[in-house]
Amino acid sequence: MKKVIVTGHTRGLGAAIAAELQSRGLAVLGLARGRSALAGIEQAEVDMADPAALQAWLAGPTLRDFLAGADTVYLVNNAGVVTPVGPLAAQDPADVLQAVMLNVGAPLALAAAFVQAAPDAARRILHVSSGAGRNAYPGWAVYCATKAALDQHARAIQLDGDPQVLAVSLAPGVIDTDMQAAIRATPDANFPLRERFVELKDTGGLTSPEDCARNLADYLLAPGFGREAVDDLRN
Repeated sequence: MKKVIVTGHTRGLGAAIAAELQSRGLAVLGLARGRSALAGIEQAEVDMADPAALQAWLAGPTLRDFLAGADTVYLVNNAGVVTPVGPLAAQDPADVLQAVMLNVGAPLALAAAFVQAAPDAARRILHVSSGAGRNAYPGWAVYCATKAALDQHARAIQLDGDPQVLAVSLAPGVIDTDMQAAIRATPDANFPLRERFVELKDTGGLTSPEDCARNLADYLLAPGFGREAVDDLRN
């Protein structure tokens, strides 16, 4: 039996991933602040940007109870934010802390709890990363740094050498989601590369969440998962 946890499953890429994996016969547990209309999945309402709330949830029985009885389990760390966008002088420190918690603290804590909650199962962790973790962009200091942290986390897990615990930090490409809409609405002064993303939208250069989810599911379930700790779905 295969079971998967998907964070940020209520919209965008996370919603598409949850639906795709459910269609392939996996039991799905979605974690987000709200609830999804997708029928037939388990859901937990957790504010993963709130350390106390996430710690309290992880201390409870839901995670272990959901994973019980599975021979292979998966964690897809999809939830994340691109904000705050802009140079340091424009960044609200409270927004920085919230972004680091959601983009880094929550995925790393979930990964540890996930591995410990299913000690007898094969465990696969997929961080939804970004090319921004591998290339620096003006205005995206926080986003670039947090995605780079996920890349390093996956590399270190691979070096731990446990064949039952595999991790990949995967850049999925540029996807047509609410995050992209927010990027296009950012003032040029805060994000000088904005026009590049406007052009991608105008020329049909964005991947749909559903197409990306199908490719990501293929990658996650493939026998060779974990061969590369840091990868790009477009390769």
